[in-house]
Amino acid sequence: MGQTKQARNQFRSFPGANTLRVSMARIDYSPGGQNLPHTHPRATEIIYVTHGVLEVGFITTANKLFAKTVTVGEVFVFPLARARALPAERGHGPASVIAAFNSQLQGTQVIANTLFAATPPVPSDVLAKAFRVGNEDIDAVKAKFK
Repeated sequence: MGQTKQARNQFRSFPGANTLRVSMARIDYSPGGQNLPHTHPRATEIIYVTHGVLEVGFITTANKLFAKTVTVGEVFVFPLARARALPAERGHGPASVIAAFNSQLQGTQVIANTLFAATPPVPSDVLAKAFRVGNEDIDAVKAKFK
């Protein structure tokens, strides 16, 4: 995620876009594919479904999940800095969207990587308290991110 090499090259080949505070991306989902839970701290995101069916949603600051199934021709908006718990293709077949952001550098923070793969690492006892599990459980999850 984040600003891809292709996106950076577009700004080099079309430098006028570099100051417009917008960006777009095409995202393709394989059957069963998922975009990992993440946030864009500097952008609202709007997606337009060009192919297939997706389950999409975000979590509010009150921990409420707003979710919807979207199909070809439909749009969904993810507010600035809200955790995107979905999109996911849930057995309907391949899907594609065009995503637009109100920032040229929206930033992407994958939630699991943020918590379990930070450098230096978040102390296991801190995460264990937050998730109400033992340190050994946290260490086992962290090991999967190395």
